[in-house]
Amino acid sequence: MKHFHKPKIVLCTFLVCFFTLFSFAQKSTTYKSNFWSQVEYGGGIGLNFGNGFFSGSLAPNALYRFNPYVATGIGANFSYSSQKDVFKSTVLGGSLIGLFNPYREIQISTEFEQLHVSRKFDDRYVTNLDENYWYPALFLGAGYTNGNVTIGIRYDVLYDKDKSIYTEAWMPFVRFIF
Repeated sequence: MKHFHKPKIVLCTFLVCFFTLFSFAQKSTTYKSNFWSQVEYGGGIGLNFGNGFFSGSLAPNALYRFNPYVATGIGANFSYSSQKDVFKSTVLGGSLIGLFNPYREIQISTEFEQLHVSRKFDDRYVTNLDENYWYPALFLGAGYTNGNVTIGIRYDVLYDKDKSIYTEAWMPFVRFIF
């Protein structure tokens, strides 16, 4: 089953990159001086701690707004988690993002995320469970937009409960764009 997803992931990534770059090239030759005025920045930041547990994340992104309906861009993802005397986990990766707003308040999103996961367990409790692997996620989502904030839900169509850093395939999200 793992080999079945790999060709799909590579093909999806290639197609998204190709069409994104092609769209940028078309737009930039027509409106060279207007490119940076169409770029929007955003992302998320998270912090969680208590009782020996700590988790922090940073996920910036940049989007190019083609028109009021379509935007595409890239993102980065970094998170660190630890529980005293149990484990440490580092996740680092990137994403390709596509947004479609059929109406000003409605946002449909796709996001392909490729993450490198590194988990190290304290040898006193668990042995031979350290892990280093790459994990792909392909999110399809929908949300409500009000100003610079979108609140919604997304679903990981490539979800694998044994490898994902997320506990469920369905996840709520809040997206900020400036």
